Amino acid sequence: MMPDTSTTTLQSSFGSAAMKREETPCPIVYIDSSRIRPGRLADVARAATALSAFIEANNPHIVSYNFYLDEAAGRMTVVAVHPDSAALQLHMEVGDAEFRKFADLLELASIDVYGEVSESVRGALDRKAAMLGEGAVTLHLPHAGFGR
Repeated sequence: MMPDTSTTTLQSSFGSAAMKREETPCPIVYIDSSRIRPGRLADVARAATALSAFIEANNPHIVSYNFYLDEAAGRMTVVAVHPDSAALQLHMEVGDAEFRKFADLLELASIDVYGEVSESVRGALDRKAAMLGEGAVTLHLPHAGFGR
């Protein structure tokens, strides 16, 4: 996990200067992709709308939560942004019973998570993947960047 603060020394032709900067936690970006079962697109659309409303009402920490349906390909993609690992943990707890309603509608193909998450979040993601399909969970750790 990144430290809360750090000091960076800058070298230039004007000499060296120490610059203290506040580290902003890297948000967690969650993307899952699922294959919609034949004949279930309308059911998935209704379930996605209901889940979106449920999460909006019951998870005040989520930054963004969007469902994308590709009718021609028979796929659904979910893109969510959480401020940190604890917020994703809350999302997994709050939404668990609602996620289960998708089990007969689709088959989860993959979950990709960008950012550092706790072991308990990793476990919850693995359980969700197993519950909704056979998709793999892939974690992508940050290398460089910043947040505001």
